[in-house]
Amino acid sequence: MKLYSLALVLVVSCSTFAQNKTDANFKIALPDHNGQLTWAAEGFKITQSSAKSDGREIGLRGQDNSAHLSFLGFLFLAPKGEVLTSAKCRDEALAEEKRNLPNLKILGTAELDKGNGIPVSLVTFSTPTRDGSTGYHVHGFVATNDICGDLEIYGPNQIRDTDPAIAKIFTTYHFDPDYKPDFADVVFYGQVLYDAKNFQAAAPVFERSLLMLPADGTPFPSVKVARRVLTDEAGMAYGISGNLAKARAIFTTGIAADPDYPLYYYNLACADAGDNKLADARLHLQQAFARKANLIPGEAMPDPTTDDSFVPYKGDREFWEFVERLPSNK
Repeated sequence: MKLYSLALVLVVSCSTFAQNKTDANFKIALPDHNGQLTWAAEGFKITQSSAKSDGREIGLRGQDNSAHLSFLGFLFLAPKGEVLTSAKCRDEALAEEKRNLPNLKILGTAELDKGNGIPVSLVTFSTPTRDGSTGYHVHGFVATNDICGDLEIYGPNQIRDTDPAIAKIFTTYHFDPDYKPDFADVVFYGQVLYDAKNFQAAAPVFERSLLMLPADGTPFPSVKVARRVLTDEAGMAYGISGNLAKARAIFTTGIAADPDYPLYYYNLACADAGDNKLADARLHLQQAFARKANLIPGEAMPDPTTDDSFVPYKGDREFWEFVERLPSNK
């Protein structure tokens, strides 16, 4: 199976719709645990995202236009049974930093009252860097029950939490413990895993998102587009991680609801090839290319002659001649 769906040209890209990469407002949430961390950082853009396969941690890294100041925001769950406060989360994280960087120098701590009963526990410190210079860090921790948020601002120049630019970011820094993750949060988490090629973990997250589809498909162009994209990604993630039976079930269900969409048939053909069922693969490839006019605008049919699912059968003359006769995108 090819990872072609990541190149979809949609009105809103599946891989980025939950976070606008040039927006000043950022937010993160876990896929199945209450809580949302938000902050505003004008002039910053996302450079990296990460997620744990167990659904217990998500992070965003960003950088400002000058490339001299960066942020790293994390939302994560504590080990089971541990009850956190903002100060406890800060102190535990700081102890870990000191173990890794014994020359870490604490420059100050502070508490910000956000008016919601969950203060922000701040710590400013400096660390030596590999090139012999000094890095400066301001962390703000928020925590309650078993969940903690950590926003770090860092750079090569000395910074403090009282600096106007830093203070402005932490003024907007907010944790809502009652926030319930929505469709966009779940899809974003799944996409981060998928982009990291953690397909086994991404598959059930995408499958769960299909049960949460809003009536209008927002923020996708329509509910039909949303269902098609997420079914593709759920099924492909299962297939690539080796669960061909589950992939087949996902695409068969997709066809029952939307029999005109060609990529469901194409992906079934990939599953067929994985099970060495070439007669079925031929049928599903024929059905896929017969429906190529029904692709989502911006999509193109994959090229089966270069697809890892079919290339191993290049030595089967009859099958390969059939594959080569399929209509191209040109």
